[in-house]
Amino acid sequence: MASHAAAQPYPTKPVRLIVASAPGGAPDILGRAIAQKLAEALGQQVVVDNRAGASGIIGAELTARAAPDGYTLLLGATTILAILPTLNHKLPYDAARDLAPVTLIASAANVVVVHPGVGARNIAELAKAAKARPINFASAGNGTPAHLAGDMLNMMAGIRMAHVPYKGAGPALTDLLAGQVQVLITSPIAALPHVSTGKLRLLASTGAQRNPTLPDLPTVAETLPGYEITQWWGLNAPAGTPSAIIDRLQRETARSLQQPDVRERLQAQGAVGVGSTPAEFGRFIASERARIAKLIQQAGIKSEQ
Repeated sequence: MASHAAAQPYPTKPVRLIVASAPGGAPDILGRAIAQKLAEALGQQVVVDNRAGASGIIGAELTARAAPDGYTLLLGATTILAILPTLNHKLPYDAARDLAPVTLIASAANVVVVHPGVGARNIAELAKAAKARPINFASAGNGTPAHLAGDMLNMMAGIRMAHVPYKGAGPALTDLLAGQVQVLITSPIAALPHVSTGKLRLLASTGAQRNPTLPDLPTVAETLPGYEITQWWGLNAPAGTPSAIIDRLQRETARSLQQPDVRERLQAQGAVGVGSTPAEFGRFIASERARIAKLIQQAGIKSEQ
Protein backbone atom coordinates (compact mmCIF):
# COMPACT_ATOMS: atom_id res chain seq x y z
CA MET A 1 0.00 0.00 0.00
CA ALA A 2 2.82 2.40 0.83
CA SER A 3 4.46 1.75 -2.54
CA HIS A 4 1.14 2.30 -4.30
CA ALA A 5 0.62 5.59 -2.44
CA ALA A 6 4.08 6.78 -3.39
CA ALA A 7 3.33 6.14 -7.06
CA GLN A 8 0.29 8.44 -7.05
CA PRO A 9 0.39 12.23 -7.39
CA TYR A 10 0.55 13.67 -3.90
CA PRO A 11 -1.65 15.02 -2.57
CA THR A 12 -4.91 14.29 -4.37
CA LYS A 13 -7.18 15.04 -1.40
CA PRO A 14 -7.18 17.09 1.82
CA VAL A 15 -4.49 16.36 4.40
CA ARG A 16 -5.33 16.09 8.11
CA LEU A 17 -2.93 17.72 10.56
CA ILE A 18 -3.57 16.40 14.05
CA VAL A 19 -2.80 18.89 16.81
CA ALA A 20 -2.86 16.96 20.06
CA SER A 21 -4.10 19.83 22.21
CA ALA A 22 -7.06 22.16 22.55
CA PRO A 23 -7.55 25.30 20.43
CA GLY A 24 -5.85 28.45 21.68
CA GLY A 25 -2.52 27.07 22.87
CA ALA A 26 0.88 27.36 21.21
CA PRO A 27 0.60 24.03 19.31
CA ASP A 28 -2.73 25.10 17.84
CA ILE A 29 -1.46 28.56 16.85
CA LEU A 30 1.64 27.09 15.23
CA GLY A 31 -0.27 24.23 13.62
CA ARG A 32 -2.72 26.56 11.92
CA ALA A 33 0.05 28.76 10.57
CA ILE A 34 1.89 25.75 9.11
CA ALA A 35 -1.36 24.23 7.78
CA GLN A 36 -2.11 27.39 5.82
CA LYS A 37 1.33 27.48 4.23
CA LEU A 38 1.33 23.76 3.42
CA ALA A 39 -2.10 24.08 1.82
CA GLU A 40 -0.79 26.82 -0.46
CA ALA A 41 2.29 24.78 -1.38
CA LEU A 42 0.53 21.43 -1.85
CA GLY A 43 -2.56 22.73 -3.61
CA GLN A 44 -4.84 20.86 -1.22
CA GLN A 45 -6.62 21.81 1.96
CA VAL A 46 -4.71 20.98 5.17
CA VAL A 47 -7.28 20.56 7.92
CA VAL A 48 -6.28 21.07 11.56
CA ASP A 49 -7.85 18.39 13.73
CA ASN A 50 -7.60 19.23 17.44
CA ARG A 51 -7.45 16.03 19.52
CA ALA A 52 -6.91 17.19 23.07
CA GLY A 53 -6.62 14.97 26.10
CA ALA A 54 -4.28 12.60 27.91
CA SER A 55 -1.32 14.97 27.47
CA GLY A 56 -1.27 14.42 23.72
CA ILE A 57 -1.52 10.63 23.82
CA ILE A 58 -4.86 10.61 21.98
CA GLY A 59 -3.49 12.54 19.02
CA ALA A 60 -0.25 10.58 18.90
CA GLU A 61 -2.07 7.25 18.94
CA LEU A 62 -4.41 8.35 16.14
CA THR A 63 -1.42 9.27 14.01
CA ALA A 64 0.49 6.10 14.83
CA ARG A 65 -2.48 3.98 13.72
CA ALA A 66 -3.26 5.98 10.57
CA ALA A 67 -2.42 4.80 7.08
CA PRO A 68 1.16 5.76 6.14
CA ASP A 69 0.11 7.61 3.01
CA GLY A 70 0.86 11.26 3.85
CA TYR A 71 -2.76 12.20 4.50
CA THR A 72 -2.48 12.13 8.30
CA LEU A 73 0.23 14.20 9.96
CA LEU A 74 0.96 15.12 13.56
CA LEU A 75 2.21 18.32 15.07
CA GLY A 76 4.48 16.50 17.49
CA ALA A 77 5.87 18.26 20.53
CA THR A 78 8.24 17.77 23.43
CA THR A 79 5.59 15.94 25.47
CA ILE A 80 4.58 13.38 22.87
CA LEU A 81 8.02 12.64 21.49
CA ALA A 82 10.40 13.04 24.44
CA ILE A 83 8.76 13.42 27.85
CA LEU A 84 6.02 10.77 27.87
CA PRO A 85 8.21 8.05 26.30
CA THR A 86 10.54 8.56 29.25
CA LEU A 87 7.90 9.06 31.94
CA ASN A 88 5.20 6.58 30.95
CA HIS A 89 6.08 3.03 29.92
CA LYS A 90 2.49 2.02 29.10
CA LEU A 91 1.86 4.29 26.13
CA PRO A 92 -0.41 3.01 23.33
CA TYR A 93 2.22 4.13 20.83
CA ASP A 94 5.99 3.85 20.53
CA ALA A 95 7.31 7.26 19.51
CA ALA A 96 10.50 5.83 18.02
CA ARG A 97 8.81 2.94 16.19
CA ASP A 98 5.40 4.32 15.18
CA LEU A 99 6.09 7.96 14.27
CA ALA A 100 8.39 9.11 11.47
CA PRO A 101 10.15 12.45 11.94
CA VAL A 102 9.60 14.97 9.13
CA THR A 103 11.08 18.23 10.41
CA LEU A 104 11.67 20.23 13.57
CA ILE A 105 9.44 23.27 13.03
CA ALA A 106 10.34 25.61 15.86
CA SER A 107 11.70 25.82 19.39
CA ALA A 108 11.25 28.27 22.22
CA ALA A 109 12.11 28.73 25.82
CA ASN A 110 8.94 28.82 27.85
CA VAL A 111 7.98 31.77 30.03
CA VAL A 112 6.69 31.92 33.58
CA VAL A 113 3.52 33.98 33.73
CA VAL A 114 1.31 34.73 36.71
CA HIS A 115 -2.07 36.26 37.30
CA PRO A 116 -1.53 39.85 38.52
CA GLY A 117 -3.32 38.94 41.73
CA VAL A 118 -0.31 36.88 42.81
CA GLY A 119 1.63 40.09 43.33
CA ALA A 120 5.01 38.60 42.36
CA ARG A 121 7.18 40.45 39.85
CA ASN A 122 10.08 38.00 39.69
CA ILE A 123 10.97 34.41 40.58
CA ALA A 124 12.29 35.28 44.03
CA GLU A 125 9.01 37.01 44.91
CA LEU A 126 7.01 34.08 43.54
CA ALA A 127 8.96 31.66 45.72
CA LYS A 128 8.38 33.88 48.75
CA ALA A 129 4.65 34.06 48.01
CA ALA A 130 4.42 30.27 47.54
CA LYS A 131 6.02 29.73 50.95
CA ALA A 132 3.56 32.11 52.58
CA ARG A 133 0.27 30.83 51.14
CA PRO A 134 -1.11 28.08 48.86
CA ILE A 135 -0.37 28.72 45.19
CA ASN A 136 -1.03 26.37 42.30
CA PHE A 137 0.39 26.09 38.83
CA ALA A 138 -1.46 25.02 35.71
CA SER A 139 -0.16 22.87 32.90
CA ALA A 140 -1.31 21.59 29.53
CA GLY A 141 -1.54 18.10 31.07
CA ASN A 142 0.38 15.50 33.03
CA GLY A 143 3.83 14.93 31.58
CA THR A 144 3.86 18.14 29.52
CA PRO A 145 6.77 20.61 29.52
CA ALA A 146 4.71 22.90 31.77
CA HIS A 147 4.27 20.07 34.29
CA LEU A 148 7.97 19.22 34.20
CA ALA A 149 8.91 22.90 34.43
CA GLY A 150 6.65 23.52 37.41
CA ASP A 151 7.94 20.51 39.33
CA MET A 152 11.52 21.56 38.57
CA LEU A 153 10.72 25.02 39.92
CA ASN A 154 9.23 23.49 43.05
CA MET A 155 12.30 21.34 43.61
CA MET A 156 14.90 24.02 42.97
CA ALA A 157 13.09 26.81 44.85
CA GLY A 158 12.11 24.62 47.80
CA ILE A 159 8.40 25.32 47.38
CA ARG A 160 5.27 23.18 46.91
CA MET A 161 2.95 24.74 44.34
CA ALA A 162 0.09 22.34 43.59
CA HIS A 163 -0.15 21.03 40.03
CA VAL A 164 -3.44 21.51 38.16
CA PRO A 165 -3.42 19.67 34.78
CA TYR A 166 -5.66 20.70 31.87
CA LYS A 167 -6.45 19.22 28.46
CA GLY A 168 -4.16 21.61 26.63
CA ALA A 169 -2.51 24.99 27.03
CA GLY A 170 -5.61 26.83 25.81
CA PRO A 171 -7.89 25.84 28.74
CA ALA A 172 -5.03 26.35 31.21
CA LEU A 173 -4.47 29.85 29.87
CA THR A 174 -8.19 30.61 30.06
CA ASP A 175 -8.34 29.72 33.76
CA LEU A 176 -5.15 31.65 34.46
CA LEU A 177 -6.69 34.75 32.88
CA ALA A 178 -9.78 34.22 35.05
CA GLY A 179 -7.69 33.86 38.21
CA GLN A 180 -8.74 30.25 38.81
CA VAL A 181 -5.05 29.26 38.84
CA GLN A 182 -2.10 31.48 39.69
CA VAL A 183 0.92 30.34 37.66
CA LEU A 184 1.52 28.89 34.21
CA ILE A 185 4.78 28.03 32.46
CA THR A 186 3.99 28.06 28.77
CA SER A 187 5.15 29.14 25.35
CA PRO A 188 5.60 32.83 24.62
CA ILE A 189 3.50 32.21 21.50
CA ALA A 190 0.42 31.82 23.67
CA ALA A 191 1.31 34.08 26.62
CA LEU A 192 2.72 37.31 25.19
CA PRO A 193 -0.50 38.70 23.69
CA HIS A 194 -2.06 38.67 27.17
CA VAL A 195 1.05 40.13 28.79
CA SER A 196 0.94 43.10 26.42
CA THR A 197 -2.62 43.89 27.54
CA GLY A 198 -1.74 43.64 31.24
CA LYS A 199 -3.93 40.61 31.87
CA LEU A 200 -0.90 38.50 32.82
CA ARG A 201 2.49 39.31 34.30
CA LEU A 202 5.69 37.94 32.81
CA LEU A 203 8.32 36.84 35.35
CA ALA A 204 11.08 34.94 33.56
CA SER A 205 12.21 32.80 30.66
CA THR A 206 13.05 29.13 31.15
CA GLY A 207 15.99 28.96 28.73
CA ALA A 208 19.64 28.77 29.65
CA GLN A 209 20.20 32.24 28.18
CA ARG A 210 17.93 35.23 27.74
CA ASN A 211 15.69 35.15 24.71
CA PRO A 212 17.05 37.57 22.08
CA THR A 213 13.50 38.72 21.33
CA LEU A 214 12.91 39.39 25.05
CA PRO A 215 16.31 40.75 26.13
CA ASP A 216 15.02 42.48 29.27
CA LEU A 217 13.38 39.34 30.62
CA PRO A 218 15.60 37.46 33.09
CA THR A 219 15.88 33.69 33.04
CA VAL A 220 14.79 31.50 35.93
CA ALA A 221 18.41 30.34 36.02
CA GLU A 222 19.54 33.81 37.06
CA THR A 223 17.74 33.14 40.35
CA LEU A 224 17.96 29.34 40.39
CA PRO A 225 21.23 28.33 38.65
CA GLY A 226 20.91 25.25 36.46
CA TYR A 227 17.24 25.63 35.66
CA GLU A 228 16.46 25.07 31.96
CA ILE A 229 13.30 23.85 30.22
CA THR A 230 12.63 24.43 26.53
CA GLN A 231 9.73 23.51 24.29
CA TRP A 232 9.74 22.47 20.64
CA TRP A 233 7.36 21.37 17.93
CA GLY A 234 7.86 19.20 14.88
CA LEU A 235 6.01 17.56 12.03
CA ASN A 236 5.58 13.79 12.15
CA ALA A 237 3.94 11.15 9.98
CA PRO A 238 2.97 7.53 10.61
CA ALA A 239 5.95 5.19 10.32
CA GLY A 240 6.17 3.69 6.85
CA THR A 241 5.13 6.87 5.06
CA PRO A 242 7.05 6.91 1.73
CA SER A 243 10.28 8.86 1.91
CA ALA A 244 9.32 10.88 -1.18
CA ILE A 245 6.27 12.22 0.65
CA ILE A 246 8.22 12.91 3.84
CA ASP A 247 10.92 14.72 1.89
CA ARG A 248 8.38 16.90 0.11
CA LEU A 249 6.62 17.78 3.36
CA GLN A 250 9.98 18.67 4.89
CA ARG A 251 10.93 20.89 1.98
CA GLU A 252 7.62 22.72 1.90
CA THR A 253 7.56 23.22 5.68
CA ALA A 254 11.16 24.46 5.74
CA ARG A 255 10.37 26.82 2.87
CA SER A 256 7.34 28.19 4.71
CA LEU A 257 9.45 28.89 7.79
CA GLN A 258 11.65 31.14 5.66
CA GLN A 259 8.75 33.28 4.51
CA PRO A 260 8.93 36.72 6.13
CA ASP A 261 5.42 36.66 7.61
CA VAL A 262 5.96 33.31 9.33
CA ARG A 263 9.50 34.13 10.48
CA GLU A 264 8.48 37.50 11.89
CA ARG A 265 5.45 36.03 13.62
CA LEU A 266 7.55 33.37 15.34
CA GLN A 267 10.33 35.75 16.33
CA ALA A 268 7.91 38.34 17.67
CA GLN A 269 6.48 35.70 20.01
CA GLY A 270 9.74 34.22 21.22
CA ALA A 271 10.02 31.17 18.96
CA VAL A 272 12.70 30.35 16.39
CA GLY A 273 11.92 28.47 13.17
CA VAL A 274 14.17 25.52 12.31
CA GLY A 275 13.14 23.33 9.35
CA SER A 276 15.62 20.47 9.92
CA THR A 277 15.89 17.37 7.75
CA PRO A 278 14.12 14.17 8.84
CA ALA A 279 17.44 12.64 9.91
CA GLU A 280 18.43 15.73 11.90
CA PHE A 281 15.03 15.80 13.60
CA GLY A 282 15.35 12.12 14.50
CA ARG A 283 18.73 12.69 16.15
CA PHE A 284 17.39 15.73 17.98
CA ILE A 285 14.48 13.75 19.42
CA ALA A 286 16.83 11.04 20.68
CA SER A 287 19.09 13.58 22.39
CA GLU A 288 16.10 15.31 24.00
CA ARG A 289 14.80 12.03 25.40
CA ALA A 290 18.14 11.42 27.08
CA ARG A 291 18.33 14.96 28.49
CA ILE A 292 14.76 14.96 29.79
CA ALA A 293 15.14 11.51 31.34
CA LYS A 294 17.97 12.93 33.46
CA LEU A 295 15.85 15.92 34.53
CA ILE A 296 12.92 13.68 35.47
CA GLN A 297 15.16 11.50 37.58
CA GLN A 298 16.68 14.51 39.34
CA ALA A 299 13.27 16.00 40.10
CA GLY A 300 11.76 12.69 41.17
CA ILE A 301 8.77 13.22 38.86
CA LYS A 302 6.36 10.32 38.53
CA SER A 303 3.69 9.72 35.89
CA GLU A 304 0.17 10.67 36.98
CA GLN A 305 -1.42 8.83 34.07
